[in-house]
Amino acid sequence: MSLALDLPRLESTLRLPVQDERQQLLQGLLQPTARIDSKYFYDERGCELFTDICRLDEYYPTRTEAQIFSDNREAIAAQLPDAPQWIDLGCGDCHKTQQWLDAVAPARVVGVDIAGEFLQSSIAAVAQQHPQLECVGVVSDFTQHLELHDLLAERPNNPPVFFYPGSSIGNFEPRAAMHFLRRIRAHCAEQGRLLIGADLLKPRAILEAAYDDASGVTAAFNLNILNVVNQELDADFRPELFHHWARFDDEHRRIEMRLVARERHSVRLARHTRRHFEAGEHIVTEYSHKYSADEFRALLAASGLRCSHYWTDAQDWFGVFLAEPA
Repeated sequence: MSLALDLPRLESTLRLPVQDERQQLLQGLLQPTARIDSKYFYDERGCELFTDICRLDEYYPTRTEAQIFSDNREAIAAQLPDAPQWIDLGCGDCHKTQQWLDAVAPARVVGVDIAGEFLQSSIAAVAQQHPQLECVGVVSDFTQHLELHDLLAERPNNPPVFFYPGSSIGNFEPRAAMHFLRRIRAHCAEQGRLLIGADLLKPRAILEAAYDDASGVTAAFNLNILNVVNQELDADFRPELFHHWARFDDEHRRIEMRLVARERHSVRLARHTRRHFEAGEHIVTEYSHKYSADEFRALLAASGLRCSHYWTDAQDWFGVFLAEPA
């Protein structure tokens, strides 16, 4: 049967209407220090550019985590409950989940992502390749709101395993990360688990090169967010009037990505709203917090989770943590 006639179940837990989302975006741009949420990176062009970033020599997180998973997949799977509900947060094309299906043998795969059409096609591809496996898509901005209790309760004998790879937890401020992890903890009951990746502290030069590569792919990725804002707000940003900037902030232990105005100019953000940028004034587009392994264990503990197992690479550049309810 074709995918078009046999699409998996798709649900939505989106709370904010599109207009409210746009208002939040507008308000962020009108703050004294302008801010754009990093979720706006990922239009079609942004996704293509991020795929290119993951192939760069400088961008170590993707390949380092992939190697950790490859080297330890059976050992990790052995620590998970039998026949779990596998919940892939920010599943994208489900490529990473596909690599776990044989080892984990889940009873159900739940892909969670904010992009509905892309999510449906991704989940449909998994279902086509694994016709005996129940696949469900949930359209959600899970960074703001995570509500899967009713869905998980449909299979009370299959504990959830939340899968959050890729070091995306670093995009949260530490307090926000704790609140997000607590929302995951609230879904776990006694047998639930969280398998999560986190980028670890390392020399500044390595960190900064990963977010400001020599070939300029990350710069193009960062500047593309202005094209997305133009679409969302009918704004008139000119990306050529900004340049990409990425540095490691020692005090906050994070990479900060900015777009810095090359010259004084004005941008229309909405029909009757303009924002003036002075030369050198910036827009914050992303934070990426880095942790030591002990710091990340402490963050998990503050969220009601206990790190039961930990895996890393030979250089201790990246950590994979398996956590359970404390």
